[in-house]
Amino acid sequence: MATPLIGYLLVAALIFAIGLAGALTRRNAILVLIGIELMLNAANLNLIAFWRYGPHPEVLTGMMFAIFSIAVAAAEAAVGLGLVISIYRHAKTTDLDQMNRMKG
Repeated sequence: MATPLIGYLLVAALIFAIGLAGALTRRNAILVLIGIELMLNAANLNLIAFWRYGPHPEVLTGMMFAIFSIAVAAAEAAVGLGLVISIYRHAKTTDLDQMNRMKG
């Protein structure tokens, strides 16, 4: 009989795969950031699932790691969107293939 942990891990793997596909195949910078956020959310789901079904769920280590990861993801999103907006103001595009100003 399957444990509930397997269900959470399958959902997290599916979310991570969708995020990875989105980050690798999209050309729009904002959609790439959304894919990265999906991958971070899948990692958070794994942290919470392993914490809940681990040997000591009364210790809040998994929850603390997930909260720290959410804070890092929020900072990453803020910096990433700031960079995308700044590049859009100069290049007038969010297409990653056309953003080549910093090439040597």
